[in-house]
Amino acid sequence: MTAPAEHDLVLVVDFGAQYAQLIARRVREARVYSEIVPHTMPVAEILERRPAAIILSGGPSSVYAEGAPALDNTIFDAGVPVFGMCYGFQLMAQGLGGTVAHSGAREYGRTPVTVTAPGTLLAEIPDAHTVWMSHGDSVQAAPAGFDVLASTLTTPVAAFENIDRRLAGVQWHPEVLHTEHGQKVLEHFLHDIAGCRPTWTMVNIVEEQIDRIREQMGPHGRAICGLSGGVDSAVAAAVVQRAIGDRLDCVFVDHGLLRKGEAEQVERDFVAATGVKLHVVDAEKQFLDALAGVSDPEQKRKIIGREFIRTFEAAEADVLAGADLGSDGEGHKVAFLVQGTLYPDVVESGGGAGTSNIKSHHNVGGLPDDLEFELVEPLRTLFKDEVRLVGEQLGLPAEIVWRHPFPGPGLAIRIIGAVTRERLDILREADAIAREELTRAGLDRDIWQFPVVLLADVRSVGVQGDGRTYGHPVVLRPVTSEDAMTADWARIPYDVLERISTRITNEVAEVNRVAVDITSKPPGTIEWE
Repeated sequence: MTAPAEHDLVLVVDFGAQYAQLIARRVREARVYSEIVPHTMPVAEILERRPAAIILSGGPSSVYAEGAPALDNTIFDAGVPVFGMCYGFQLMAQGLGGTVAHSGAREYGRTPVTVTAPGTLLAEIPDAHTVWMSHGDSVQAAPAGFDVLASTLTTPVAAFENIDRRLAGVQWHPEVLHTEHGQKVLEHFLHDIAGCRPTWTMVNIVEEQIDRIREQMGPHGRAICGLSGGVDSAVAAAVVQRAIGDRLDCVFVDHGLLRKGEAEQVERDFVAATGVKLHVVDAEKQFLDALAGVSDPEQKRKIIGREFIRTFEAAEADVLAGADLGSDGEGHKVAFLVQGTLYPDVVESGGGAGTSNIKSHHNVGGLPDDLEFELVEPLRTLFKDEVRLVGEQLGLPAEIVWRHPFPGPGLAIRIIGAVTRERLDILREADAIAREELTRAGLDRDIWQFPVVLLADVRSVGVQGDGRTYGHPVVLRPVTSEDAMTADWARIPYDVLERISTRITNEVAEVNRVAVDITSKPPGTIEWE
């Protein structure tokens, strides 16, 4: 892609960051056009793009690790403004003659930072505020000619700048929601240091994707879409339907891993909103048989991904049975599979340059090699909040657009241990109570996601009805987030937690203990498996 002539271009150099796409989005929110390039792109090629500024992303490596992503230091002498974040900040410090060391003290999650000399980058930002860190090494000494702007208890150089050379950086992640004043820091670099013109506004995502889908599928291609009940697959289906009309058929697989009342809601709400052709497949026995005795979370995900594809392949015959094949039937085979894959799914499955494989997603890492469909993934570069905006543009009802995210593998990855029908029923009841009380408290929009996890292989002693019990614990995992790349545990009022706990232990006989997970992401993921 080439930036429109009337707009400045910012290139985000991706060092395997979980957040590279988020950085690009934040740049666009500052009304500056941005694109992502891999760290393996030669500096000469980067400069050929004539960027107005360059941002060096974070990454999972240490700058001293063997084989760690590197950067040609000539980029700092090209006269182009450069901003380093986290790993990119350390690369900049090291490349310009500063000192980066492994101090033995790591900083992950919320971290207090002290602004010692605001300069341009940190102007009008409180001297003491909280940022989001994720690093082991730290900058001990800034390069010559750089002003040190901030520090933390363990990081003496947490931010620096050289205004004359238009170079700056911070150790933290200004792009994530949980960094205070992060967008302001980024805008100070873009507007005040780099001089980028704030002329860019977000393009119409819907129309752009519709054009791409029509080009990919041609005038006769037919598609099948698997609806999971979540916002991702619903919006993906709505986008594709807008592009190809009745050449799309949706399949809802009731795999027995859904939450209470979910199947009925999908059939009622989505069909009513879109009028799409929906085929419902009862595959509970198929999935539970395939998962029998499997406790490993990666195996669960891959098995579920495999069974999903097999189910869709079997559903193709049903779709074709009701299709108008024309006189010769040519060009009408269902050849495309629509999936609601999001960018966080891709990066967590190791889909970025240098990214760590955190967990396989059933619609990314679990696909079989002999897949018979060509994938259509209209949401692959988007984050959840962007998907919701697309859903609103398409006129989907709020019940679908603002529904809490639910993983494709369903409750199977919220059961720690093997998946059985009995365990699913226990978790379904506990989950329904938690969701009902959250809604009753008016907190649905404040909470990003609220997994309930059954520790099926754990039992604890309890006292219920004057008698000893030996039941399962469940863990409540309420989190706040903007895009699932980072998350913090939600501070749900104690009275709401008390009602949830009391109801679960009273109404779900097999559960006698309720715990709350207060781990941020990082270091923990939102789902337990």
